[in-house]
Amino acid sequence: MSRSSKVAHIAHGASIWNTYKQAYAGLLRLGLPVLVTQVGIIVVSFADTMMVGAYGLDELAAAAFVNSFFMVAIVMQFGFAGGITPLIGALYSKGRRHEAGRTLRAGLQVNTMVSVFFMALMGTLYFFLDCFGQPEELLPLIRPYYLVILGSLLPMAIFNCCQQTANGTTDTAMPMWLILGANIFNIIGNYTLIFGHFGCPRLGLIGAGLSTLTARTGACIGILLCFSRRRRYREYWRGVLDSSPGVSALRREVWVTSYPVAIQSGVECALWTLGAVVSGWFGKVQLAAYQVVNTIAQLGFMIYLSVGTATSIRVANCTGVRDVTGIRRTAAAGLHLNLLLGTLASVVFLVWTRPLIHLFSPDEPVILAAMSLIVPLVLYQYGDAIQITYANALRGTSEVRPLLWVAVVSYLVIGAPLMLLMAVTAGMGTIGVYYSFSGALISASLLLWCSFSRVCRRKQKVWEVAADA
Repeated sequence: MSRSSKVAHIAHGASIWNTYKQAYAGLLRLGLPVLVTQVGIIVVSFADTMMVGAYGLDELAAAAFVNSFFMVAIVMQFGFAGGITPLIGALYSKGRRHEAGRTLRAGLQVNTMVSVFFMALMGTLYFFLDCFGQPEELLPLIRPYYLVILGSLLPMAIFNCCQQTANGTTDTAMPMWLILGANIFNIIGNYTLIFGHFGCPRLGLIGAGLSTLTARTGACIGILLCFSRRRRYREYWRGVLDSSPGVSALRREVWVTSYPVAIQSGVECALWTLGAVVSGWFGKVQLAAYQVVNTIAQLGFMIYLSVGTATSIRVANCTGVRDVTGIRRTAAAGLHLNLLLGTLASVVFLVWTRPLIHLFSPDEPVILAAMSLIVPLVLYQYGDAIQITYANALRGTSEVRPLLWVAVVSYLVIGAPLMLLMAVTAGMGTIGVYYSFSGALISASLLLWCSFSRVCRRKQKVWEVAADA
C-alpha cells in the first residue's frame, strides 16, 4: 500500500469514528448493564450445566431436552415482552410518564394472559413426552424436572414485562442488579440441592429445577417492589394503578407490537429445539454434546443481544422524535459493535475449545462429540450478530410485522428442511444440525437488513410530508 493510500485509509477510519462515536457511546452506556446481566445469565447456565453434568450423564441429557423444549416458550415470552419497549421508549422521549405507566398496566395484563396460554400448552405436551423419540431411560428424569420448569413461566413473564419497561426508560441497571442477585441465589441453590449440601436432601436434577423456580420468582417480586417503591418510577406506578377507561385500547396496541416479535423469537428458537430433538435421535451422547455447545454458544448470543437491546432502545427514542438519521446511525453503530464482538467470541471458541467443553462434562465421548461442533458454531456467529442487530432495530421502530415473514422463510422454509437434509439424509448427525443454523441465520440477516432499509425509507417520506404540511 502506497503512502497516500495509507493516509487516505487512516482518514477514512477517522471519519467513521467521528460519525459514529456518539452512537457507540450511547449504545455502550445502555448496553453495558444489559451485557453484565447477560453474562450473569451465562454464568448461571454454565453453572447449571457443569453441576448437572458432574452429577451424571443421564441428568445432563435430560436437562438438555427439557431446557431446549421449554426454550421456545421462554423465548416467545421474552420476545412478546420486548414488544412494549418501543412504546415505552417513544413515550419516555416525549416525557409522558403517566401514559407509559398505563401502557405497562396493559402490558402486564396481556403478558400474563400469554404466559397462562403457554403454561396450558406446555402442560398439555407433558402428557406426550414419550412421543418425541428420546431415550427411554431419561423419561423418569425428564418428567419431574419438566413440571418444575413449567411453574416458572408466569413469574418470568411478569419480570420480562417490567424489565422491558425499565429498558425503555433507559434504566438498564436496575434489572441488571435484580438478575445478578437471582443468579447468585440460583447457583447457591444448585450447589445445595443438587448434591445435598448444608443438610439438604440430595435431589439431583429436580434440585436444579427448584433452585431455578425460586430464583425466577424472587426476581419477579423484586422488580415489582422496585416499580412500586422507587422514586424514579413513582409516576409510572401511578399509571399502573390508574384503572380509568382506555386500557383496552392500550392492550390492543401492546398486542399489535408484541405478537410479531414473539412469533419471530419463537420460530427462531423452535429451530434450536428441533435441533435438540434431532440430536436425541442419535443417542444421549450426541444430545449431551448438543447441550454443552449450546451453552457455550450463549456466550456469543447473549453478548450480541445486549447490544441489540441497546439498539432497540436508542432507535425507539429516535422514532419518538422522528429522527431517521439517528435511527440509521444507531443501527449501523450496533452492527459495527456486534461484528467486533462476533470476532472476539469466535476467537474464544477456537482457542479454548477443549477447556470450555471440559467445564461441562468430563466424559471423553461427550467432549469429542462437542469438539466436532465448534467449527459450525463459529461459522454462524456473524449471521447471528447481524440478524440480532436488525431485528432489534426493527423492534425499535415499532414496524415489527416484517419479523413474521422473515422468521417463517429463514427458520421454517430454509432452516428446518436444511437441518433434516444434512443431519438425517446426509448422515451428518449433530454436525449437520449445527451447519444448518448457518444457512438459516444468513438468510435472516439479509432479509432483516432489506426490511429495515425499506422501513427507514418509508418513515422518512411520511415524516417529510408531515413536516411540510
